[in-house]
Amino acid sequence: MTVRENLLAGAYTRTDKAGVAEDLERMYERFPRLAERRSQQAATMSGGEQQMLAFACALMSRPKLICMDEPTMGLSPRLVEGVLEQIAALCDELGLSVLMVEQQAELALSIAAYGYVLQNGRIRLHGRADNLLVDPRIREAYLGG
Repeated sequence: MTVRENLLAGAYTRTDKAGVAEDLERMYERFPRLAERRSQQAATMSGGEQQMLAFACALMSRPKLICMDEPTMGLSPRLVEGVLEQIAALCDELGLSVLMVEQQAELALSIAAYGYVLQNGRIRLHGRADNLLVDPRIREAYLGG
């Protein structure tokens, strides 16, 4: 499937054709790389571009909540921070909530409002992200001291 076909598939439950067309253009504006590659087969894109496409596909359904599993996995270090910043900006702009599972705890907490620390499937700590970032237990275990 092409980039365009993937984006349209993200809106498959919607019946407002005009709104879908507007959102498609909005995704191309927000993610210019997707606009450049709209006719390209999505499977041939880089890992970072595929992550961008997956996020844009999810946005096409106009959700209130998005669950993201390791959105920075496979990205080059120089792209990681930018991807998380873009996620945060879009959440603010669209009033969107994100439930994110992320190994890069410090970066994830830097854009989060609230965080949970799981260990062996159980919640061990939780609280406001800014408090978790300075918690000595979190710093030592997950953020390198």
